[in-house]
Amino acid sequence: MVAGPILGFIAVEQGSAFAAKAAATAAVGLLASVSFSVAYAHAAHGRSWPAALGLGLLAWLCAAAPLSLLPAHPLLGLGLALLTLLLAPPLFPQPRALNKAMRLRPSEMGLRMAAGALLTLGVSGVAGMMGSHWSGLLAVFPMLGCTLAVFSHRSQGGAYAATLLRAMVTGLYSLAAFCVSLSLLLPRLDMPLAFGLATLLCLAVQLATRNTGLARR
Repeated sequence: MVAGPILGFIAVEQGSAFAAKAAATAAVGLLASVSFSVAYAHAAHGRSWPAALGLGLLAWLCAAAPLSLLPAHPLLGLGLALLTLLLAPPLFPQPRALNKAMRLRPSEMGLRMAAGALLTLGVSGVAGMMGSHWSGLLAVFPMLGCTLAVFSHRSQGGAYAATLLRAMVTGLYSLAAFCVSLSLLLPRLDMPLAFGLATLLCLAVQLATRNTGLARR
């Protein structure tokens, strides 16, 4: 919902070749997104949300900086993404007893939507200046993860935020599939067809991981 529109705008403005490289780097960038989630989840136990958010963002930057130096290759992105997602669940803190879920407030939903929109417009607007590598990394920047974690942390406690971030890792398999397939398809197919096929694969992987043991790890 966020990376797709960002890569779409990039493809329209910078061309398919640029967007293919950005998509391959986005798959690699899932390591940085997971680093944010792991760091925030651990910091959420015993720390306030500003401290947890700061540590999470620092972890993202420390991971993203060296990743930006890697070549933009879809197979490298696939391998690193799968390795990251398979190894990630044990790195999170053990789940704790959670408070009863609260109804989402309209103001929070609006902020989530605004965060995604701002990231989409910001990254696509400066893609030409940043280059394909940082464009791809920022396409999967955990903006919505930050928003979800902070609101959950404030309203329902650190344990709830940590559990939420741990569960979100399962959804990243579909994002990895989207990014890798898009990087392979864009140089070979028309842009709408490439995005359409990548989206279908993304949905298929989402359904597959939702109904397997991956969703319960």
